[in-house]
Amino acid sequence: MHPCYESENATYTFTNNPSIACVILYIFLGSLSVVTIFGNLLVTIAIIYFKQLHTPTNYLILSLAVADLLVGVLVFPFSMAFTVTLCLDHEDLFCKIRDSFDVSLCTSSILNLCCISIERYYAVCQPLNYRSKINTQVTMFMILVSWGISVLIGICIIIAGFSQGMCEEVCSVDVVIANTMGPVFSFYLPAIIMLCIYLKIFLVAQKQVSTIQNAICTKSGAIISKLERKATKTLSIVMGVFLLCLSPYFICVVFQPLAHNPPPIPVIETLNWLTLSNSMLNPLIYAFFYSWFRSAYRLIVSGTILHCNLANSKLF
Repeated sequence: MHPCYESENATYTFTNNPSIACVILYIFLGSLSVVTIFGNLLVTIAIIYFKQLHTPTNYLILSLAVADLLVGVLVFPFSMAFTVTLCLDHEDLFCKIRDSFDVSLCTSSILNLCCISIERYYAVCQPLNYRSKINTQVTMFMILVSWGISVLIGICIIIAGFSQGMCEEVCSVDVVIANTMGPVFSFYLPAIIMLCIYLKIFLVAQKQVSTIQNAICTKSGAIISKLERKATKTLSIVMGVFLLCLSPYFICVVFQPLAHNPPPIPVIETLNWLTLSNSMLNPLIYAFFYSWFRSAYRLIVSGTILHCNLANSKLF
């Protein structure tokens, strides 16, 4: 029995007197949305406002933060409405819109992470070619391509009618359930590519550590190498958390058509909310590992940037 429904004469209706469980569910899911919006808004404002943060790496982080911010603004309310109310009028259109936003932003996130892994590869493995290969124009092109592909997929979901949303059956992100190959190209293949790139980066970074320890090098060179390794470690953690949050859902999606008894809707919805929670976790990772984010956080939340021009401030 859904906590927000009541039974009367073998029919289920949305209750006018919600139970404690229903209220807690509302508050919990609403809190996730607020935290996601607030955290990613901080990242977005920090990178846009402070000129010191205008780097290729941070532009890609900004693009990822915008995708996560839109998840909190657009996907969370739609998903919360379905999770709490189960069925809505015109559920077909509702499910298509929800699927469009969900899959588009998920695709945007993983493509942005792919771009970040490529940027990290050049920063660590080919530092001499980094400035010629990765610059503002190149990163902007990466971002435009990532968002262009994501928006195109979202439009195709609505126009082609890939969504199979039916409230009495399943109203989830069905575009990947309808086609088993979907998860392969939208999740598994990019994930494998990123893992291979980060493995290569890890091996090269280990060699660099040995070289620095055994060779005479300048202090500035050692500091730069240390910063690059720290950035790579942080962004690899972001990717790792992303995979942990999304893997259960996509594994369920792939094997669901093969199962004799498909997982119940609450299980699919729980796994879907786990994927959405990734958008909330990224800013927390930045806050834990990046001193520049903590400094920017204090200046933004305190309102200091509203009274003083701190765009040129040194955050690290």
